[in-house]
Amino acid sequence: MRPGREENWIPAFAGMTDECMFKIQTLNNISLLGLERLPRDRYEVASSLASPDAVLVRSADMHKLDIPKSVKAIGRAGAGTNNIPVKAMSERGVPVFNAPGANANAVKELVLAGMLIAARNLIPAWSFTQTLSGDDAVLHQAVEEGKKKFVGFELPGRTLGVIGLGAIGVKVANAALDLGMRVLGYDPAITVQNAWQLNASVQQAVSVDDLIARADVITVHVPLIDATRHLINAARIKLMKQGATVLNFAREGVVDEPAVRAGLDQGKLHAYVCDFPTLALYRHPRVVSLPHLGASTGEAEDNCAVMVAEQLRDFLENGNIRNSVNFPEAVMPKVAGATRLCIANANVPNMVGQITTALAQHNLNIADLLNKSRGGIAYTLVDVDGAIPAAVCAEISSIQGVLSIRALGGNGAR
Repeated sequence: MRPGREENWIPAFAGMTDECMFKIQTLNNISLLGLERLPRDRYEVASSLASPDAVLVRSADMHKLDIPKSVKAIGRAGAGTNNIPVKAMSERGVPVFNAPGANANAVKELVLAGMLIAARNLIPAWSFTQTLSGDDAVLHQAVEEGKKKFVGFELPGRTLGVIGLGAIGVKVANAALDLGMRVLGYDPAITVQNAWQLNASVQQAVSVDDLIARADVITVHVPLIDATRHLINAARIKLMKQGATVLNFAREGVVDEPAVRAGLDQGKLHAYVCDFPTLALYRHPRVVSLPHLGASTGEAEDNCAVMVAEQLRDFLENGNIRNSVNFPEAVMPKVAGATRLCIANANVPNMVGQITTALAQHNLNIADLLNKSRGGIAYTLVDVDGAIPAAVCAEISSIQGVLSIRALGGNGAR
């Protein structure tokens, strides 16, 4: 191995058997249903482990952690990966998995609840009743006099604009139709799978601005990246209908909070409902801030844990990659009796050629091969007849651009 390549992990090949154990470190409490997908005869799972093979995490912030060089994968039991240093892991050849869609129903239900809360002014109304005192006669009189301050609106006939038609956005759009609303959707990168799930009655907006100008209620379901930071801003609030409502159950930074506050103070916005309390907004009388409840249901936690545990297991035992946020999708059936090489490398020309040349020079026959790329990362699965000497892996590892290499025996041993 070349100097300076200590981040590259190459397994020891001698003596690996079916009894080979994988070590999984958990940084949060992970649903037992998920952990049960990691058989105890092959997996050691604990919150504190030396040299873990993988990490399972929910909300713990990993940015300041010293992530061991032994870590080959990180699994996030949820959708967002802002708490994981994805870029640094990509540079080490470590895939980061998540569980897209596993918590979609939980978030959908909370979005609908937020829309109803805003439409009927339920939080201000509840707060009003908590200030009342006296006997029943006094209470009844106060209620009759005060309720006029909380007149709301009904949802049928109103227009909901859904920005982002991933698993959550599609469910929200379809459910809103069932409530009698008109629905506009915008997502220039909608997947074929999500498009099939979307009700045909959802109308397509031609742009974010087009959607915002036509909707009574706007809900955002996009990741927080440079392109979506302050997606809802002062300029777009000016385009909104008078008395529009904004729902944000995506990420805090998707909305420009000072602009929202100005819109609320000026009466342009009726309400802002979000899952991220901040000092800038959470005490505003027209803001409902919830304590990040989006995926906080037992069912969602179970679904996310099961999904990500199965993905980690498939990667550790078979090298397959499904639902990674930084690596391409790469799934190849294993050839019986073959040894599998799993190679992550920079997405540059002639990498596959150099890898196959190294194998050919050692008279190793390739039984099957898959190469996929995503952005600056490429990932190659190679099934080779027979055993692979450790020297071959070291030779491939020394190729400029190779980030990580791992060999899996026919039984999944490393």
